[in-house]
Amino acid sequence: MKMEFLQILRKSATSPQNRRRVSSISPNRLFSSHQIHSHPPPPPYPASFGIAFDIDGVILRGDTPIGGSPQALKRLYDDSGTLRIPYVFLTNGGGVPESKRAMELSKLLSIHISPSQVIQGHSPFKQLAKRFENELIIAVGKGEPVSVMSEYGFKNVLSIDEYASYFEHIDPLRHYKNWMNQQAGCENSSSREMAMRNDPCSQRVQAVFIVSDSVDWSRDIQAFLYLNIVLCDILSTGGLPGRKISSQPPLYFASDDLSYQGLFPTERLGMGAFRIALESIYNRMYPNVLEYTSYGKPNPSVFRNAENALVQVVPSSMNHCINGQYPFKTLYMIGDNPSVDIRGAKQAGHPWFSILTRSGVFKGKENHTIYAADLVVDTVEEAMDYILRKETCQSGRST
Repeated sequence: MKMEFLQILRKSATSPQNRRRVSSISPNRLFSSHQIHSHPPPPPYPASFGIAFDIDGVILRGDTPIGGSPQALKRLYDDSGTLRIPYVFLTNGGGVPESKRAMELSKLLSIHISPSQVIQGHSPFKQLAKRFENELIIAVGKGEPVSVMSEYGFKNVLSIDEYASYFEHIDPLRHYKNWMNQQAGCENSSSREMAMRNDPCSQRVQAVFIVSDSVDWSRDIQAFLYLNIVLCDILSTGGLPGRKISSQPPLYFASDDLSYQGLFPTERLGMGAFRIALESIYNRMYPNVLEYTSYGKPNPSVFRNAENALVQVVPSSMNHCINGQYPFKTLYMIGDNPSVDIRGAKQAGHPWFSILTRSGVFKGKENHTIYAADLVVDTVEEAMDYILRKETCQSGRST
C-alpha cells in the first residue's frame, strides 16, 4: 500500500503535461569545492544584481545552518554591517508570521534580517485580506496559522482544530489523539472569544487556507485523517458542516511541494502530497471535483513578487533607479529542489539565473535531467563564490 501511494504521488508530480524540457548545462557550469581557492573581492557598490535564497536544504536543515550559510550571507554586508547586495529568502515553508521568521533567522545566522526580506509560501495570502477581511475563514497547518492570517488583516479566523471542536462527533477518532488534547489548550484566546460571540456552527465558512503543512496527516492517511474529514465536510457543504451538499468555498494552498528536505536523511512529504491526498478523497466521495488555488514556487508570480521585494530591499543610497524600478541585470535563485526552485526560475525567465545545490533534495552528481539549472554546486557558500567572482569580473569589464 505504501509503495502504491508513493508511486501515485510521483506520477502526479511528474506528469508529462507538467514537464518542461530544458537544455543540458555545459560542463563548465558544474561547480565543486576543489575549484575554490580564495574568496573573491566584493563587486563594486552598488550591486546590479540580487539574490533569492531558499531556506530548507540550502541555508538550514531544521534549525542548523548548513553549507557555510552564515559565512556566505555575511559577505553580502560591508565591514560596518551595512547591506551591500540586496537579497531575500524565498521559501515555500511557513507557519509563523514573517516578522517572527525574520527574528529566528537573524538569531540562527547572526545577521540582521528584516521581515521584508522573508517571503514565505503563504505571503501572497495577504493580498486576499480585503476580500475576506470580516468573513469566517479556516486556517490549516503547523505553527501559528491563526497568527499568520491575523497579521495579514483577516479578522475572523479559526484554526481547523478549534473549528472542529465546536462540532460534537465530527472526528470519531479524537479520543485517541492525546496530542490534540494538549494542543487545544494553546489556541489563540482572542480568536476563540470572537468565535464564541459569533457562533461558528451557524456561520458559513467563506474560505479555507492551507497555511503550512497539516499536522500528522501522512502517518494516519490510511485511516482517513481527521483533517480530511473536516475539510471535506466544510468544502462539500458550502461551508456549513452537517448540512446538504452545496457549492464549495474557495480553497487556497500556500504551496504545492511534493517533498522537502528536513532533518531526516531522506525527503519528507510536503503540502503537495497532502493536496493530492485530499483531492483524491474528495473527488471519490463527492460529485464535483475539488477546486483550489496553489501559490508558492514554482509559480512565476512568486518570482515577480520576489523581484518587487528585492527592489524594496535595495538601500536608499542606490539612487540610480529608472522610473522607480531598480535595474537588476541578474537575479540569482539558489535552491535545492529542481522541480520547485529551478523550474520556477526557468519559467520566470530573464533576469533569473538558477543555481542548484546538492545540500538538500537534490544530491545528483550531474545536473537534473528534467529541470536543469544554470549552475550546479555543492553548497550555498560555493554559490556565493561563483556569483561574486562573476559579478566582479563583469563589473571590471564594464568600467
